Amino acid sequence: MAAASKVFVARLAGLQVYGPDGESVGRVRDAVVVVRDSPRPPRVLGLVVELANRRRIFVPMLRVTGIEPGAITLNTGSVSLRRLHMRAGEALVLGQIVGTRVHVRDPDVPAPDGAGPSAGTQGVEATVVDVGIEQTRTRDWVVHRVAVRLRAGRSRLGRRGGTEVVDAASVTGFTMGALSGADHEVAMVMAQYEDLRAADIANALRELPAERRLRLAAAFDDEKLADILQELPDDDQSEVIGYLPLRRAADVLEAMDPDDAADLLGELPVRQREELLAVMDPEDSGTVRTLLTYSPDTAGGMMTPEPIIVDPTTTVAECLARARNPDITPAAASLVFVVRPPTATPTGRYLGCVHLQRLLREPPAELVGGVLDNQLPHLRPEEPLSAVTRYFAAYNLVCGPVIDSEQHLLGAVTVDDVLDHLLPDDWREEEDMPR
Repeated sequence: MAAASKVFVARLAGLQVYGPDGESVGRVRDAVVVVRDSPRPPRVLGLVVELANRRRIFVPMLRVTGIEPGAITLNTGSVSLRRLHMRAGEALVLGQIVGTRVHVRDPDVPAPDGAGPSAGTQGVEATVVDVGIEQTRTRDWVVHRVAVRLRAGRSRLGRRGGTEVVDAASVTGFTMGALSGADHEVAMVMAQYEDLRAADIANALRELPAERRLRLAAAFDDEKLADILQELPDDDQSEVIGYLPLRRAADVLEAMDPDDAADLLGELPVRQREELLAVMDPEDSGTVRTLLTYSPDTAGGMMTPEPIIVDPTTTVAECLARARNPDITPAAASLVFVVRPPTATPTGRYLGCVHLQRLLREPPAELVGGVLDNQLPHLRPEEPLSAVTRYFAAYNLVCGPVIDSEQHLLGAVTVDDVLDHLLPDDWREEEDMPR
């Protein structure tokens, strides 16, 4: 099948990106364009690709050799792993341009009711809903078509407020000037938040008016917004997720810890929850659906299904390397769980655990199967919050395994999840929070 030379950006979102040898690089999340205050069509610089570790990187369009219905191929497997950084004059198609209000002057587009036969002279107001890009003879990619939703009048098919696809040249307001405005203020405030912890940013956002809070929240990248959402009260979490476009909301939920994503989705109306789960990656949504089957105030409802899990032939050195992963909380890193394969939850038979302090005392080449603690009691998924609290207090733990009746490891409860359920629902809104 011939590679596409024309495509709408929304259709690229979520496509798998492969190198020349078939190795997976990541998934497309957006496209970067240079928006110019001139009649020339905006040039497409490259794609925003999300790696398996959620990091978003920039891949130049010159590296793209094929755009197929289900995948994108590159001419090299070597790409820069530096985190995406936007420069002046650049904009994200889905993140910034889609949703922008523009003016359309196109003789084929109907004018507002009673204003004449077409939009060719005076133009009509519209909202960008998608952007079509095209490869030129010089192999550059440019914006050539824009899908817009009319804000008045009827579409060519007679539907009021319908969608039209027009030439990019007929769209005005498609400039950095149109995208800046409120976004300039957002960028200035975001710079103040750059070095703050997620909990501190969440506290700062709660002090802002609702509209400004939502604008700022949407401006963070998915990974950062996921961290911030986990620190917001339930009502604010639901408000932010409801404000985001469906695809973006699903991306943010995928970046959250599964137990926190399940808690958030559990607060949403059933219809909205199912829409989001349907758009999420099947692997992520499957994990969250499982967590949603447990009551929130039980060990199963509080657990994370992604603790550190190894088989008994793993060395101490490998376990310590896993514990050093900065994406794993200190509480979750305090215990390594040892199971028979498979090591993905629900695992093979649970054998025991190894405490981080014990790992630090053992030779690096030692196998964990020889140093595990198989006497530590475990939690059942149906055990209530009161039993989980007593368990942590009795055994002086900050992390504990959750095991089913057939001795499979389902996940682990950490002390921060227990505290979230012990404190009042509005504890994040208290004025005496430490700063």
